[in-house]
Parts: sequence; C-alpha cells; structure tokens
Amino acid sequence: MAQRNAPRVETFGCRLNIWESEVVRDQAASAGINDAIIFNTCAVTAEAERQARQAIRRARRDDPAARIIVTGCAAQIAPDTWDAMPEVDHVVGNHDKLTAPVWQSLAAGGEAIIVSDVMQVRETATHMLDAFSAHTRGFLQIQQGCDHRCTFCIIPYGRGNNRSAGLGQILEAAGRLVDGGCAEIVLTGVDITSWGSDLPGRPRLGELVREILRALPRLQRLRLSSIDPAEPDSQLMDVLAAEPRLMPHLHLSAQHGDDTILKRMKRRHLARDVVRFCDEARRRRPDVVFGADLIAGFPTEGEAAHDATLRLIDRAGLTYLHVFPFSPRAGTPAARMPQLDGKLIRQRANALRAHGGQRLDRFLDNAAGSHDQILVESGNAGHGRNFARMRLEGEMASPGQLLDVTVLARDGQHLKVVRR
Repeated sequence: MAQRNAPRVETFGCRLNIWESEVVRDQAASAGINDAIIFNTCAVTAEAERQARQAIRRARRDDPAARIIVTGCAAQIAPDTWDAMPEVDHVVGNHDKLTAPVWQSLAAGGEAIIVSDVMQVRETATHMLDAFSAHTRGFLQIQQGCDHRCTFCIIPYGRGNNRSAGLGQILEAAGRLVDGGCAEIVLTGVDITSWGSDLPGRPRLGELVREILRALPRLQRLRLSSIDPAEPDSQLMDVLAAEPRLMPHLHLSAQHGDDTILKRMKRRHLARDVVRFCDEARRRRPDVVFGADLIAGFPTEGEAAHDATLRLIDRAGLTYLHVFPFSPRAGTPAARMPQLDGKLIRQRANALRAHGGQRLDRFLDNAAGSHDQILVESGNAGHGRNFARMRLEGEMASPGQLLDVTVLARDGQHLKVVRR
C-alpha cells in the first residue's frame, strides 16, 4: 500500500469537474483530510456512472484503510444510491464540495451524506483557482448551473440554475492566473453562453471576453469552452474578429442535425442556426476551427435524421467531434420516449465518429507547411492556437513555453512541428 500524505482525487466528466477537483483537493488538504480518495463523479451518461462505481470498488480493494468520499453530479442527483455502496464512507453534494466548512466537518468525522438542495443555491461561483500545477493552462469558472431543460439532460438537477460570477471577481481571478504563470486561460462553466443573464444590466459573454483581454495585456491566450449556438452574440463575433489573443477554436453544443430531433430535445436552435453561426464566425475569423457535441441514437431518430447529423458535420465544417451514444437518464423526458436498440445506437455513434475522424485527418493533412504557435504542456507536446495537438521535434522545451512553429506533417492525430 502506498503511503498517503494528501487526498487523492479521481475526476470523471467535463472540464468543469477538472477545475472543481483542484478546489476539492485544496479544501480537503487544508482541512487535514490526508487519508481519503475522493471521486468527483459525472452524470452525463450511464457509462460515466458505471466507470465511477468500478473505480470505487477497485480503490477499496487496493486500499482497504482509505476513506472513500463521493461527490459530483451523480452524487448530487442520487446520493442514497452512492451511500448504499459498502465501499463508500461519505457522499458530498456538488455545491457542498466547494465549501471549506464541509471538509472541516468531514475531518472531524462528518455525516455519511452531506448534500444540500442545489436548486436553492443563489450564490455566484466563489472559488477561483490561481493555476494548475503545471502553470500552462488555467481553467477559470465564470458561471455555474443551467436555466435550460433539454429533455435528455440531468445536469441542471446536479448543478442547479445559472449563477454568474461578477466581472470584478473574474478579472481578479484571471489576474492571479496570469501572475501564477498561466500562458492560457480557458473560460469554463456549465453554460458559459448564459454568463451575465442574472447580473445587473445582463452583460453578454462577448463583453466579458473583451474586458478580460483589455484588463490583462500580459495574458497571451484566452480560450472558450463549449458555447451554445442558440444565443448569437454580436460582441463575441466582434472580439473574435479583432483580437488574435482569443483562440480561433469554438466548441458548439450542437447535439444533432435534424430539426425534429432538436425540437424533441427541447434545444433552442435548429440545424441552420449552427451553420449560420459557423459561417459568420468563419467570415469574421477565417482561421477559426469548430468542434461540437453530438448525440447519436436519440429516441425516435430514424435513418434520415441520422443522415442529417452526418450532413451537418459537413455543412457547418466541424472538425473536432465529441460523440455521445444516447443514454437515457432516469427522471428526464427523453427516458420516457421510444428508445432505439442499443446496437443501432452504437453503430450510429461509430458512423459519426468515423466521419468526424475523416474530417480531422483532412484538416491535419492540410496543415502541413503552415505556421502556428504551440503551448508546450508536457513531454514536448501541447496544443496549437486552433486546438490541434502538436509534438515539438528536434529539441526539448519546458512546460508553459509558447513557441512559434512550422508544421511538418500529420502523425496520427498529432501534428509534428519544429520551431521557426
């Protein structure tokens, strides 16, 4: 058994969970909880929950003396089911996991279940990180929760309603990230496009991006996490066109390419809105590259609807795809709709991934001979401005370095690059 001198945090799911795991680790360590394995769970799919349960059982077998604490979206939504696992000592809610008193209570023994009603939480995000340990990319939470109720999504019940951090708080936290050595800041949250809708004057995301770049001239790169194409933001388009420090990579919560399915999902956009968004962004910033979340096998999806998603990939010019086989979540309207056969769902997910893989290969092949900039993260690898994964050839570079490079060729799903 390995000696434990700090809590271990196992993270499942999204970038926001990655960010919050850093807060959890810091809060638990500050409270003196050094004998715990903390599982920060995800509830987006049944597979994510299955993987978390499997990891918990394995952790208990490997380390019978450890305290096992489960938190995250899955714990928030169904705390009793996690508490019923014999391996689990404590279950902590999504809001509770970010508060120091909860970890102090756990250090003194604590209750088995500490889960408050996240739908009643009204405070804005209050825990901002100074930096990740590698001092390369910093994740900055600008909002929490979601006011929308897509029929497939359980996340609002794990995260609560939209709460935006104030502009001053965000600028202060971003400044600490820059002072701590972060070359790139990633704005993250559950639904960052909704940032500001609950603040005085209802500012928009584009205004926030502009203010961060204006206030922090030493910030070298600013990147956005997933955004919603249903809410066009003229200020965001303006700053995308005018500010090279805003990275030319936008990841869209598109979900599907068929309008009937989008309506059954209770999305607020149609396929043409995704295409229009991409066309406008590309007109403003010709080097912009798009990613997208897509769901395969949503209830009632026919062959024509599936084909519409395949066509959307081409129509919108999508490059980086996150494809999710539909997974019914108990308590959501989509779980009560007529379900597709699991084998068919997997086949359609594979077809979307294969089509996306072809587009990514073509994009990477076309990059040969071009000039870009790599943010070195570890092992001489990192990301370009448009989020292409890169590997620096011919020399060793330190994490956190920003280097101007020339692309030699594609190597699988990486680009081989050399310093210019």
